[in-house]
Amino acid sequence: MESRPRTLWLRTEPLHAVVYFDEECRGIGRPIGLKGFWTGYFATRTAPMGRILPEAAAAVLGVFAPGMVARALPGAWRVVTPEKLIDLRARLAAGALRRLVPGIDSLAGRLVPPLAAMVADAAAPARPLFAANRALCDRTDPVENLWQLTTALREFRGDAHIAALADHGLDAPEALVLAAATGRVPREGIRLDRGWSEAQWADAGERLRSRGLIDAESAATPRGRRERELVEDTTDRLAARLLRPLTESAVDELLADLELPTRLVLGAELLPFPNPIGLPRPV
Repeated sequence: MESRPRTLWLRTEPLHAVVYFDEECRGIGRPIGLKGFWTGYFATRTAPMGRILPEAAAAVLGVFAPGMVARALPGAWRVVTPEKLIDLRARLAAGALRRLVPGIDSLAGRLVPPLAAMVADAAAPARPLFAANRALCDRTDPVENLWQLTTALREFRGDAHIAALADHGLDAPEALVLAAATGRVPREGIRLDRGWSEAQWADAGERLRSRGLIDAESAATPRGRRERELVEDTTDRLAARLLRPLTESAVDELLADLELPTRLVLGAELLPFPNPIGLPRPV
């Protein structure tokens, strides 16, 4: 049985993830002059932090090659303001949820209060993306606000995950090589998706191999699989802080209410499995 913190992620991440996989959301940059998916991705995801520089963005995002980030930022800010992107992404994401989840406006009435309570109560130190997104959870459109709340929650967990990787001694390419070796993310394509060169990828593999985490064929060893699970357990432990303002029964009620919209989003088959965000196939 999954822990409550992990179940919260499994039932909010798909709602947030429409912004990456819905066709209209993926094209967010085209009408405003941003070239290519990745320029739109980096600008849109970091927009809550303002006109962030690439060095800071790469550190906050954690797993992208700095050079890949620098190809998008700060150039994107000469085309569009962070404020415009914040509004546009919320509008497009809410539109995707309305298409995918009939009755989402009514569901938002039940989901927003407990989600908002968690976001308001959560600690911001050492969680930069969460803190930036929490400040945006006041949208008047209920579905836009629902999406923004799920985004703040996922960035809280994401900030915790980056801290967990660092605590377990995994740098960015090492984390990705090990995730690919365990089947958590697609082995084919994840290197290019995150901007690492073949040489950087190979060097990361050699470092993992020297620590006994992957074998000669780049498959995870039993030790490597245990280490990857420990990273997820650490992330769950840090993310459990989100549940503090709710009673156990309120958490269980929230998770039950999230089940239908999550199932409908996943049922639309927008997300491939495995996928770059590491969301597992539902069972």
